[in-house]
Amino acid sequence: MKINDKFYYRSTKIQWRNNRSGIRIVEKGSYSFHPGGNDMGKYSIGIDYGTLSGRAVLVDVVTGAEIASSEMAYPHAVMDEALPSGKKLGVDWALQHPQDYLDVLYHIVPDVLKQGGVAAADVIGVGVDFTSCTVLPVKKDGTPLCFLPEYADEPNAYVKLWKHHAAQDKANIITETAEKRGEKWLARYGGKISSEWVFAKIWQILDESPEVYAAMDRFIEAADWLVWQLTGKETRNSCTAGYKALWHKQEGYPSREYFAALDPRLENVVEEKLGTDILPLGSRAGGITPEIAEKTGLAAGTAVAVGNVDAHVCVPAVKISGAGKMLAIMGTSTCHMLLSEKERAVPGVCGYVEDGILPGFYGYEAGQSCVGDHFAWFVENCVPASYREEAEKEGLPIQVYLQKLAGRQKAGESGLLALDWWNGNRSILVDVDLTGVMLGMTLQTKPEEMYRALVEATAFGTRTIIENFEKHGVPVDEFYAAGGIAEKSPFMMQVYSDIIKKPIRISGSKQGPALGAAIFGAVAAGSAAGGYDSVFEAAERMGKLKDVLYTPDEEEAKTYDALYAEYEKLHDYFGRGGNDVMKTLKRIKKAHEG
Repeated sequence: MKINDKFYYRSTKIQWRNNRSGIRIVEKGSYSFHPGGNDMGKYSIGIDYGTLSGRAVLVDVVTGAEIASSEMAYPHAVMDEALPSGKKLGVDWALQHPQDYLDVLYHIVPDVLKQGGVAAADVIGVGVDFTSCTVLPVKKDGTPLCFLPEYADEPNAYVKLWKHHAAQDKANIITETAEKRGEKWLARYGGKISSEWVFAKIWQILDESPEVYAAMDRFIEAADWLVWQLTGKETRNSCTAGYKALWHKQEGYPSREYFAALDPRLENVVEEKLGTDILPLGSRAGGITPEIAEKTGLAAGTAVAVGNVDAHVCVPAVKISGAGKMLAIMGTSTCHMLLSEKERAVPGVCGYVEDGILPGFYGYEAGQSCVGDHFAWFVENCVPASYREEAEKEGLPIQVYLQKLAGRQKAGESGLLALDWWNGNRSILVDVDLTGVMLGMTLQTKPEEMYRALVEATAFGTRTIIENFEKHGVPVDEFYAAGGIAEKSPFMMQVYSDIIKKPIRISGSKQGPALGAAIFGAVAAGSAAGGYDSVFEAAERMGKLKDVLYTPDEEEAKTYDALYAEYEKLHDYFGRGGNDVMKTLKRIKKAHEG
């Protein structure tokens, strides 16, 4: 088959590379032949910044084959207890150090180039995605305030990670003020603004550290800041602006009058701290600067796509190109992405944005704040030493061992039921002050039963999100999953399929967001450079799915219907004001701070 003057052949035996002959392995069991000897094709690099680490993937833009990947953990991880100096942080804080993002960049990009044996000139584009809303205050040249000695010990000068929830009081007022003023844009965000988003976080800075607010020239998403570092040019992407900063393609941001109603000092917050020049996804933000080229091994001038969000960028990576298909990106948290041709106000979603995920569609977002974090918490705090010893004897990671035991149970066999709010509720209640519940425990309850109940709770939460969309006129016809959980845990995926009562297709890449970022990097480069002029064409060529389909077990699904009915009762009782005990307990806890 001839594609772009390059010939591709399949083989199950040849798994090697020879630069002189022009033969290159592009994935296990396949190779490509490029006439011209050392003409090794064109590539893009996707850089994905997650909650705990950053990773890069080098991708062949014609085949979508992932040639090399590299990952590095953030040296400072998540700062939720103290700054590097030891200064204590309050409840619900979650900060990061921007130097970590640069250190990761300077390691993972050279590493994938070295692994792949690819010349810098053959890398045509770079895409970047980030967890969001992850934001930081910077000077007009892009220098983070926390880099300056006078602000090194000021918490509000650091990156506020997506799961920084210490601005909940501001988010409440943002919502209440919008309701009182009858702001129409509030319906686009499910009727409730999250403490995770831009204006709650920037208002917290203004209120608690006005000197930091005055000193910063820009408050910027980490995705846009990293692109700024790569290109030397400040840009803002339509995805984060739309979902996290209340921006609308036709209407722009909320009015000055609205912001003045929040706080007179915020009247000109958009013009003074954010900027109004918003670029659509897939746009070329600029080219790699000579300084970054020297530090990464990329060629100066290489196209860089505008920033994107880790969940949203994953949609084209699984070949989704139409309405009614939901993608769940399952990691420490889960984001649910859904395309629709219709504009519908759906309460409790994280927002919908025209062209926010793919052009020509309204992109809807919902999410769960605690999924992988949920299971990690349990393993770290609730598993006895005897289980770890048995797992070690079998040569299994402790979570895999627990899943093995839990997988022997039937739905409802444990007698347990849990709510999945260990880190608050993102959708559909949008309330970070909600906490976890587990019912039905006895003196005979085993760790694997508790573990399974937590898995089921997260699946029930996903079902709640799906049914909420469908109830309000946005159908969910197909379900896709990506991320570490989808990739590694058949047990969890089967439980999810049984509970949501839909087949589940799985991403074909272990690095879904990074692959998606690489797809947008190829679009930023354009066809003239060997890339693509359309994200749909790029997704069709570069995206991938596994030949795996999880389908519901009818008997298990019937039992889960009964359990879900009870989950709904607990969900509404604790989440909709029937009993505010969770918030009371949190207030008492905060009273003991310091």
